[in-house]
Amino acid sequence: MPTRRSTDTTHGEQLFETALQQFDAAAELIGLSDRTRSILRSPKNEIIVSFPVELDDGELRMFRGYRVQHNDVLGPFKGGLRFSPEVELGEVKALAMWMTWKTSLSGVPFGGAKGGIAFNPREHSQGEIERIVRRFTHALGSNIGPEHDIPAPDVGSNAQAMVWMMDTYLNSASSGGDRQNTRRVVTGKTIETGGSLGRDKATGQGAAFVLAHHFEQINRDLRGTTAAIQGFGNVGEHCARALGRMGVTTTAVADHTGAIMNGHGIDPEALWRHTSEAGGVAGFADADEIDVEDFFASDVDILVPAAIENQITADRAPNVRASVILEGANGPTSNDGEAILIERGVEILPDVLANAGGVIVSYFEWLQNKMSAKWRLNQVDDELRRYLWDAADNIENEKKRLACSRREAAYAVALNRIGTVFDQRGIWP
Repeated sequence: MPTRRSTDTTHGEQLFETALQQFDAAAELIGLSDRTRSILRSPKNEIIVSFPVELDDGELRMFRGYRVQHNDVLGPFKGGLRFSPEVELGEVKALAMWMTWKTSLSGVPFGGAKGGIAFNPREHSQGEIERIVRRFTHALGSNIGPEHDIPAPDVGSNAQAMVWMMDTYLNSASSGGDRQNTRRVVTGKTIETGGSLGRDKATGQGAAFVLAHHFEQINRDLRGTTAAIQGFGNVGEHCARALGRMGVTTTAVADHTGAIMNGHGIDPEALWRHTSEAGGVAGFADADEIDVEDFFASDVDILVPAAIENQITADRAPNVRASVILEGANGPTSNDGEAILIERGVEILPDVLANAGGVIVSYFEWLQNKMSAKWRLNQVDDELRRYLWDAADNIENEKKRLACSRREAAYAVALNRIGTVFDQRGIWP
């Protein structure tokens, strides 16, 4: 079998290099100590597991899974678990690093981690997915735990997958004595099994809160504005709904099946019904199909990349007509693309703030499980708004103080907190 030449670079390796470049720029900006920089440039643990699963037809197939634990100086590792055939180590390392900054910026007592299983869930039955998830959980063993590393849903996974993970962990030797109290080993569970109200919409709802805060700061009315949303999964769909309640009209939507536009507005509820049946936005009757590149050049006020990484590149950035980028996905804007957008005066609300709603409400779920409590939905939403607006205020203050970009300011807030804890705790032994 031919091997890939060492000069080749995978998407995951490129993504991790982007994350390192962002980190190095912010670390230099705030004068982060060399010792802390050395620690934070590399994950604490990189776990790769291979495990067999019997498929419905009796075939035994090997699967590979990853769990990267970047840093836990502020608390237990925390991060999502994605199911995708493109999952690779470099990608998971980048996402874990970004999660460390996200939790620190948000003020929740977690560190950063990320995981994934390299497979396409659309190609497997429900029974096969369950066996894959349970075997992966078993293979991880004590590498996860309610006070050690707490997975959550991500691209391709869902609440049901988290329930299977929880159940497998609870019924394994790893869970210890008090098994009911270990339900918080994962978050993003179904409501019936200990999940939190508001967790399903948290990332999209949180992005809308961040946008509302920004418009309030610049004294601009959010009502009457328009948006284009890339990705209509959990994040994009709930973001469209939340923005609609704030008076924003979504006029263009794109996903893996194509792109659509309706200048009079696209009804999120109707589009969700269509995508649930058709598997994507293509073919939606109440909108016209457009080219994907035309989607990124949509004449809208707000562009919401809520799909995957590296979408607004140096090639696409000059064509963006939106005045605000709301990063619902992780790493959707390349470094070269961002430089072009900033030069053009486009405001970027960075991913470590804009999509932090998921991990914040995951923290609320973790707390509720720990206390055997149940919060009302309005309590969840009010607390989510408070955490995000506090983080946004901290970013704006740091942006003015350092005269830097909003992303650099977000990193500065996060890295200063982590650096302070490292300075106080020291390195032992």
